[in-house]
Amino acid sequence: MKEWLNQLLEDRFQIVRSPRSYNSQIGVPLSIWQMNEQHNLALIEAGISKSGEMKALEEMIKPGIGVLTNIGEAHDQGFENRNSKILEKLDLFKHSNALIYTSDNPELQKSMLAWHFGNPAPRLVSIGKEKESTIRILKLNKQRDKTIVELRYAGDDLQLEIGFENDATVQNALTAVGVMLYLDIPKNEIQDRLNRLNPLNMRMELKTGINHSSVINDSYSADLSSLKMALDFLSGQKQHRRRTLILSDILETGRPAKSLYTEVAALLRKYPVDRLIGVGEQLSAAADMLNDSGVKDRIFFPGTEALMEALPTIEFRDETILLKGARVFGFERVDRFLSLQVHETMLEVNLEAMAQNLKQYQQILRADTKIMAMVKAFSYGTGGFEIARLLEFHKVDYLAVAYADEGVSLRKAGIRLPIVVMNTEENALATLIDYQLQPVIFSFRGLFAIQKFLKQEAVPEFPVHIELETGLNRLGFSSWQIPDLLEQLAGSGLRVQSVFSHLAASEESQQDAFTQQQFETYQAMLARIQDSLGYPVIRHISNSAAVVRNPELQLDMVRLGIGLYGIDPASSGILDLKEVGTLKTTIAQIKEISAGETVGYNRRGVADQSMKIGTLRLGYADGYPRNLGNGVGKVWFKGKMVPTIGSISMDMTMIDLSEIPDAREGDEVVLFGNGLSVADLAKWAGTIAYDILAGISQRVKRVYFE
Repeated sequence: MKEWLNQLLEDRFQIVRSPRSYNSQIGVPLSIWQMNEQHNLALIEAGISKSGEMKALEEMIKPGIGVLTNIGEAHDQGFENRNSKILEKLDLFKHSNALIYTSDNPELQKSMLAWHFGNPAPRLVSIGKEKESTIRILKLNKQRDKTIVELRYAGDDLQLEIGFENDATVQNALTAVGVMLYLDIPKNEIQDRLNRLNPLNMRMELKTGINHSSVINDSYSADLSSLKMALDFLSGQKQHRRRTLILSDILETGRPAKSLYTEVAALLRKYPVDRLIGVGEQLSAAADMLNDSGVKDRIFFPGTEALMEALPTIEFRDETILLKGARVFGFERVDRFLSLQVHETMLEVNLEAMAQNLKQYQQILRADTKIMAMVKAFSYGTGGFEIARLLEFHKVDYLAVAYADEGVSLRKAGIRLPIVVMNTEENALATLIDYQLQPVIFSFRGLFAIQKFLKQEAVPEFPVHIELETGLNRLGFSSWQIPDLLEQLAGSGLRVQSVFSHLAASEESQQDAFTQQQFETYQAMLARIQDSLGYPVIRHISNSAAVVRNPELQLDMVRLGIGLYGIDPASSGILDLKEVGTLKTTIAQIKEISAGETVGYNRRGVADQSMKIGTLRLGYADGYPRNLGNGVGKVWFKGKMVPTIGSISMDMTMIDLSEIPDAREGDEVVLFGNGLSVADLAKWAGTIAYDILAGISQRVKRVYFE
């Protein structure tokens, strides 16, 4: 809404607006401090996550015009109920001249009228189908890729075409129309202004690029605030030493070019890059102003077309490339050229969702409890250094991998956190030392091997972690082995960092007695080890489920695994976790078949009537389980669950599109995520979410975004 209002009104006002989602107790003042005497309209976004926050924001902003956007489920946990959240949000507008909102939500309308009775100052500008609405929706006709709407306002009727069809986007467009009508924008101009609206890809994406490079696509806007954030993100990427910035003109700031690009030069000194590729007439003209940027390798092009012609002649290899451009420059084409073109199946990984999941766990842990994050098995299928980098940024204490080579990959990508190797192999002992990886010792064979190697290499005080067997019966020292273990540890040159065990069934309430028994066994074994060592060690036994269900088991550290990825293994409902991964593909072909025809290998899919079949670009080689064929599995397409038909092939899956009349070849289909939980997919496949996530093939492109 904020970005759209800027697009709609930028030719009438000198606008200052909140960068990105700077809507919090810190973000709002940072947004307001951008204002200066040249601005005559401020678009300030405000959001709250718990009771009491809106009072401070209202005192800061004092909005003359209020715009209330969708009231969803976000941050419900911070309020007594949905109504209390609505009322608290409305407090932002108690001194406004007008409040513009859509009134078709009965819960919101009821709260609004009750609130307005006690706060009569704002004029309510409601948009809805009721006769009482200020802007009444007379007719709303959805067509493919557009919506025709007839409105009545102040006794006049007007018909508008909105270039979108989904409900949320249409609601946002109607709210924007309400703002324009309130601001007395002539009705005959409104359609032309609506035609300017672009769907916003409001996110920063990190993906694999050509020639072993990485591409950060942040090309939905270009202003100084978002440039600083993007450069900061770029500086945190350690997988390549070389960095390139492709930057467009920074438009509509109202600032003189010298002042603007001198500040750009200052940002480049603070966040150094090896190469700058400038795109646009302003930036090209300001080339001399960037002499003080510290960037030696600089190339300038008058526009995107000129850049596209030159791209095949510019070498991009073993580097991280940041695309930062205003939307009018269409850097999507540059992104397509630089990104590694893998087949159209992709796993989208929402880094922001993972950060929020981590924060939720942190909020229920004691302040002094450490966190070991499990990033084994390619971070449960979601990625390697990209996930580790995020967790490092959010200050987890340890990372854990299964095997040494996983730790080596993280070290080579610049990860500096302590990394624990859960399953240490004897042929990897040199690797542990070379890459500062900390092994888990779970058997005497492993203990003797590492002792011998460290003595041979004259390495003192090497950090290790001791695993105890308390009931999982997988790996670890048993209780009767403790005396021999203590004897071997004495004078061994090893420094025990932590002593831990694995819970077998912490997610199941019927196994609580066994979980408690495991804990008591662990405590008894730990006490003997602690007394013998003579120095403190980190104690940990809790996994994601136990953190929620057994808070008394927190000890010094907890190990977070599947919970970070948005799956609550305890199904507790205490945490509002967001699934991190969305598996997507596209429809390769659509065909009509007649009753009696068969679909797929072994003719297991049979049409009982004429049908429309879509073939998807993924199969069991991509990690989509073969047993989801023949209607067992379903995909999410155009807001509906669509069943599979026939057997899943190695590279293809067929779905029944008979109930989707507007399906088109090339349309995107979701296999899990965005309305279809990976837990549901696992249930249909007769397995668990871990299995589905970890099984996503490496040939599936991972795209990371915030």
